[in-house]
Amino acid sequence: MNRASSAGRRSSSPSVSSGGIRRVIIVFVLLVLLAIAGTVVYWSSLFTVSQVTVSGCTHLTASEMTELAQVPSGTTLLRVDAGAIEKRLESDAWVEDAAVNRIFPDTLELVITERSIAAVVTITSVSDQQSEDWAIASDGTWLMKIPEQGSAEAANISQQIYEDAESVLHITDVPYGVNPQVGSVCTDESVLNALTIVSSLSTELADSVTTVSATDSANTVLTLSNGVQIAFGEAENIRDKERVCLELMEQHPDAISYINVRVVTSPTYRALSS
Repeated sequence: MNRASSAGRRSSSPSVSSGGIRRVIIVFVLLVLLAIAGTVVYWSSLFTVSQVTVSGCTHLTASEMTELAQVPSGTTLLRVDAGAIEKRLESDAWVEDAAVNRIFPDTLELVITERSIAAVVTITSVSDQQSEDWAIASDGTWLMKIPEQGSAEAANISQQIYEDAESVLHITDVPYGVNPQVGSVCTDESVLNALTIVSSLSTELADSVTTVSATDSANTVLTLSNGVQIAFGEAENIRDKERVCLELMEQHPDAISYINVRVVTSPTYRALSS
């Protein structure tokens, strides 16, 4: 009985083995065919990019982004170098992040996340001693010099820039020698101190700040829409300083012209002249 069983097992082994080999060969051939087909499709003109769409732009234009993307003519959705396009788009100071999406059969979508204007900084130009307004983002990136409205340069930029510039705070009295460059990060401590203060305030007080005098960090002064000036100083103990200011203005409504919270434990204030 054992010999018969052994013989049966021995006789079935070649059949099982040959069947397995056939399956491996079939799978291998299919993989090769798929690889060949994939290579043919990859290098063919199938899925050629025929249109480029742009989303997420408010300060930039779609044409500016399309030009900057430099999508090669005749490229396909399979061969396009999305990483290189994203890198070119992010070279623009306004672009915080860029993504390239392939939408089959023929569309390349550029998705832009823009930086927003956190403040307008008025500086004295080192080159010609003229006053200039510069847009700066919350991360300290210099976005652009804002041309005067009605100028030839103004006609070539988005009007959204002027709308934003009207609604954000203005930083003035910055030290002479601040020299903004588009796309670079601000290194001036007085400007960064002012940005940190305003970005850290709660909505109640932050929305009331119209200008910040930033001669130096220790002497940073906020001016509110109601005319009250706040000697805020360094960007430290911000919430405590804010709380003291709000309490004083609540205790003396429409009766305060100046508050000093540089040393938050010893605040002082000046009443309006009667």
